[in-house]
Amino acid sequence: MTKTPTSGSILVAPHQFPHLDREQALAKEFGLDLVAATDQSSFSSAMPDARIVMVTPYAKVTADDFASLPACVAVVRYGMGYDNIDVTAAAAAGIPVSIVPDASTDEVASHAFAMGLALSRRLPQGQAAIRDGGWAGRIAYDAPKLTDLVVGIVGLGRIGRIVAASWSAVGARVHAYDPYTSVPDIPAAELTRVLEESDVVSLHLPLTDETRHLVSSDVLRRMRPGAAVVNVSRGGLVDEQALADALHSGHLSGAALDVFAHEPLPADHALRDAPHLILTPHIAWRSTTSLGALQDGAVSRARRALAGEPLIDLV
Repeated sequence: MTKTPTSGSILVAPHQFPHLDREQALAKEFGLDLVAATDQSSFSSAMPDARIVMVTPYAKVTADDFASLPACVAVVRYGMGYDNIDVTAAAAAGIPVSIVPDASTDEVASHAFAMGLALSRRLPQGQAAIRDGGWAGRIAYDAPKLTDLVVGIVGLGRIGRIVAASWSAVGARVHAYDPYTSVPDIPAAELTRVLEESDVVSLHLPLTDETRHLVSSDVLRRMRPGAAVVNVSRGGLVDEQALADALHSGHLSGAALDVFAHEPLPADHALRDAPHLILTPHIAWRSTTSLGALQDGAVSRARRALAGEPLIDLV
């Protein structure tokens, strides 16, 4: 149901969308202006007029921002990660925060599975050998066959469950840790066991104060020699300097990361020259359909909030 036009704006954070046609149509439907910020400063300065704030990974909504949102009825996050939104301040301000968790579940899960397979088959080592003018040498003699591979899944949300099923389908032995849920077909284990007794550790959980640097220098030291780490969730889950050190020392056989604590990855970052590493620029969620699904999902949640309907996928 379209509401009577009112004043204010739909504020979109800095983004990389090819267009904002959906968002523009929503603004017109409710008689609002569409404001697309170009940087954090312009994003924050436009807060006072915002009825809806639509957040991308390229800006933050801080406690000070929430204090300057007198007319806001909801904050909507494109995607499922909300570590760039001060949800405590949102609750104090009485502003609901909604996420879009299902726009690219299959894409992220397949990216994580592909990364893990590449590491387990030592593809980075093979590519490096040819690039550096060498040949096979002893590469992959230390690679367990898939039916002997132990895969640890940390987090059994939508994505983690698909990754676990993918590994099981190729014969790997899977165990998983999730403090909030269990899946009948996936053996549960304590976190320390999943981290320390797996050949591949795949991370699928949000970034919070409790999970920041979950994979720390101490955890990396205690991981199985020759293990590999996959992270397609949030960069802050891993101590990146400690990971680089573990790769240089040879304790880990490899790592694959689609997300980083600071994005884009700084030019002088320690991971850039670490060996046996697969890096992708936060593209696990992308496909021919995911961008449209993401914008559709965010716009539909914004529409519900503007129409006074109950929001879904609340943080």
